[in-house]
Amino acid sequence: MALLKIKENIFYVGVQDWDRKIFDELIPLPEGTSYNSYIIKGSEKTVLIDSVDPAKKELFFENLSKLNLTKIDYIVANHAEQDHSGSIPFVLERYPSAKVVTNQKCKDFLKELLLIDDGKFIVVNDMETLSLGNKTLEFHLTPWVHWPETMVTYLKEDKILFSCDFFGSHFASSDLFVKDDFEVYKGAKRYFAEIMMPFRIQIRKNIERVEKLDLSMIAPSHGQIYKNPKFIIDAYKDWISDSVKKEVLIPYVSMHDSTLKMVNHLIDVLTEKGFRVLPFNLSKSDIGEYTMALVDASTIIVASPMVLAGPHPLAVYGTFLTNLLRPKTKYLGIVGSFGWGGKFVETLKDLVGGLKVELLEPVFIKGFPKDADFKLLDNLADTLDTKHKEANIL
Repeated sequence: MALLKIKENIFYVGVQDWDRKIFDELIPLPEGTSYNSYIIKGSEKTVLIDSVDPAKKELFFENLSKLNLTKIDYIVANHAEQDHSGSIPFVLERYPSAKVVTNQKCKDFLKELLLIDDGKFIVVNDMETLSLGNKTLEFHLTPWVHWPETMVTYLKEDKILFSCDFFGSHFASSDLFVKDDFEVYKGAKRYFAEIMMPFRIQIRKNIERVEKLDLSMIAPSHGQIYKNPKFIIDAYKDWISDSVKKEVLIPYVSMHDSTLKMVNHLIDVLTEKGFRVLPFNLSKSDIGEYTMALVDASTIIVASPMVLAGPHPLAVYGTFLTNLLRPKTKYLGIVGSFGWGGKFVETLKDLVGGLKVELLEPVFIKGFPKDADFKLLDNLADTLDTKHKEANIL
């Protein structure tokens, strides 16, 4: 990889992971990802901003070697998660005089996760600065974006925000800077949905802090660098708002077509009423596409057959994941079919206790749907239509 210069004495030394296809053993990565790391050379001190996943440390050190550094004075750790911090111990081995600069909570995490010695740290507080000579770093604590210890680092003279996971996207590219707004918007929205959405209320406060800074660039730890910070900040402001769209997500499973028949009927009647309907077959769909759709949708209708005494395990998984992500969805419905008794509806209701939603009357039928069952689905669609009109959700 060629030496990538961001501005005078500011360099990209991160690594593109083109082949990684899953993150946290959960999140699909259709575009791979990157682990972004940056070197800033001040007139007196040199700093490394974050590191890379240890699986890519050899490439990382190849990139560092291109700068012919005799020393690194500081290693800023904005976040303790190992895809950013995991190579810090190896950097400390190679540059033993370096100090890890971070906040107290992050220090505590790094000591536990990476076994870094207590004496290797410099602890900084909110709004504290660190001089590199002719360049100044300013640290802003941004808790719960997306761990409790997260912070961002602002390079004051060059007006660059090193935001770590904040504003990131799992996207590998040979382009250092954003060139295609649509492409990066989709990747950033997927990233927000899968990682940041549970913390959207806390992110509001952190967005307010970031907006007050004079920014020329945002350099995250995943994905490309934004030369137009307003683009991604405005996108986040939309995603973290309380506004929803007239969209119905139907995560479903069907074994013998009874539930599928119900889903297809719902798609037809809701579409006729002007809803955008997004069905997701949980046995086949990219769960990342589903989570991305959760960002805007007003309504979720979980559809599942009975398996033994409860809902299908894939429906349980999808419902549990939805509850973890805590979208701003307003309404939740449950539909399905059964052959004999069991705690179907009760089980699914118990899984959504973290959602601030209005639970709609379930439609739970025996066997293959009949005319009377389709009428119940029509009533469900009518109820949703009325509620959206009353709430002025367009």
